[in-house]
Amino acid sequence: MTFSIRPFGATDADWLIAQNGDHYAQAEGFDETFRILVAQIVADFLSHHDPGDEGGWIAHQGATRLGHIFCVRLDAQTAKLRLFYVAETARGSGVAQALLDRCLDFARDAGYQCMTLWTHESHAAAGRIYKRNGFSRTDAKPVHSFGVDLVEETWQITF
Repeated sequence: MTFSIRPFGATDADWLIAQNGDHYAQAEGFDETFRILVAQIVADFLSHHDPGDEGGWIAHQGATRLGHIFCVRLDAQTAKLRLFYVAETARGSGVAQALLDRCLDFARDAGYQCMTLWTHESHAAAGRIYKRNGFSRTDAKPVHSFGVDLVEETWQITF
């Protein structure tokens, strides 16, 4: 599959929120609170991000968006990976790895010493790509979030 990666822009916001909300509602039974969280993360990024410390990217094939990823500042030394998603039609095509590479390269170039992320154990494919790229799972705990019982995970990589 041939695709490109470009910076995330405000015109991508509605698509990103709908894509995440719809996918996780259907695939995992997440309730509306997940869509609300995604919308808040996107709104915060659009209104407050510093392009030198934070970035967001969209993978696309022509006008068709295939996925997205964000690198945001947690503190002076730590970046946080957020909103990593690849559309089902693009999975297995290299889009996920290309997005993750872009995010990790940005974090390193911005001077972060490590990156952390939060996900759920049910996202097994995500866990595999994180592990393959040098992340380690640092915490896991059962929670009730988004209307379902989950195991929340924290992963980290040091540069």
